Parts: sequence; structure tokens; C-alpha cells
Amino acid sequence: MNEGRVKLEPSWKERIGAYLERPQMQALSAFLRTEKQHGKVIFPPGPEIFAAFEHTPFEQVRVVILGQDPYHGPGQAHGLCFSVRPGVPPPPSLQNIFKEIQRDLGIAPPDHGCLTPWADRGVLLLNAVLTVEQGQAASHQGKGWEGFTDAAIDALNREREGLVFLLWGSYAQRKGQLIDSSRHCILRSVHPSPLSAHRGFLGCGHFSAANRYLEEHGQAPIDWSLPRRSELAA
Repeated sequence: MNEGRVKLEPSWKERIGAYLERPQMQALSAFLRTEKQHGKVIFPPGPEIFAAFEHTPFEQVRVVILGQDPYHGPGQAHGLCFSVRPGVPPPPSLQNIFKEIQRDLGIAPPDHGCLTPWADRGVLLLNAVLTVEQGQAASHQGKGWEGFTDAAIDALNREREGLVFLLWGSYAQRKGQLIDSSRHCILRSVHPSPLSAHRGFLGCGHFSAANRYLEEHGQAPIDWSLPRRSELAA
């Protein structure tokens, strides 16, 4: 894959950069170029496709949240799963995530849906598929991204120990087969979508459970609070 404007963060490039040269990634790159040539709008913007890796270098990962594919509405996706840009209303799934954090930890929901501070604190916010066509959910599934994100999870599983993986919904849970549960903590639940959140996500306690595990393994807990929108870094 010709990275072009997209640069993979050095610690990740060292481990999974070679995967970008595989035939399936070359095919994915050609697919994306062709789609753009045909006038298709692709989210997130090119420089933000690998934003999850940029904000959370390999050795800084403590928690992994796996999403499915990026939001497909204008101005929403910016490379971190479940997150939207400041000023964009939090989608329903993210609202449910905030509700569970409030129930679980007593942290009031923020006035925005930008999760960049989590990423900067060691929460890898990784979608299984890193691009999508505007207005067409799941349009880039099966095009090659899944193998690349599998490689990222496999590297974390093999080289790190004591990580917490939050797998919400059947799609994310399928990635669980890549993770050694004797070396890492795997927390599973239904998806926070309004279609399923009431069947177990609301009440799952994953945020406090993740912090308990980290502390039991000698690591600092995650600060799940978010600054006000006016306090976010530009």
C-alpha cells in the first residue's frame, strides 16, 4: 500500500508496516484510489485513516476498544472508533457509552463526543475497517482492512501483557480469537447501539472492571473523564 499522505506511527510501523506491502493491501489502495476517481467521498480524510495508531503508540496501549467501521456521515469520522469531532453531536452508541460511564463511575457525560483524550491516555480506539464511503455503512468491509487490523491486535497480543480488550458486539468479539486470555483481560458485551444496549451493555461495568484489572497488574487506571469542549486541544 502506498501510504502517500498517510503515515504510520513509528512504533506501529516497526511491527505492522510490512503488512502494508502485501498484495491485499496493494489491492485495497487501488480500490480507494479508484473510488475517489469516481467521485466517491471516503471517510475519514486520508491523513486521519491511521489516527488511532498516531495517538496511541504501541508501548502506550493499556486498553483496546474495537469498533466496526467509521461513521459515514459528513464531518463525523476522524480515525478513532466511536469518536466524533468536537462540535458534532455524539451518535446514539456513543451516548450509551457515556451513560454507562456515568452509571459505572459517576462521571457526567461531556458536552461533546471527541475521545482523543482517551487515545492519548492509552486507549487504542481501533475500528476493524478503517475507511467507509459517505452514506454507505460497511461499504469497505471485506476490502482488506480486516487483515491489517488483525495484525495490529496480534502484535499487541504477542508482545504486550496485561492489556484490557473491550469487545462490544459480535463483530468485535470475533477478533477475540486473536487474544490470549491468560495474558490479557477480555471483556465482552453486546454493542452499545440503541438496538442492543439495553440487553447488557448498559450495566456491564466494563470501565470500572478495566481499571481494576490494570491496577491489579501494577498499571495506572484510565481516566475516563473528558475535558469540556472549550478545553480540548485544537
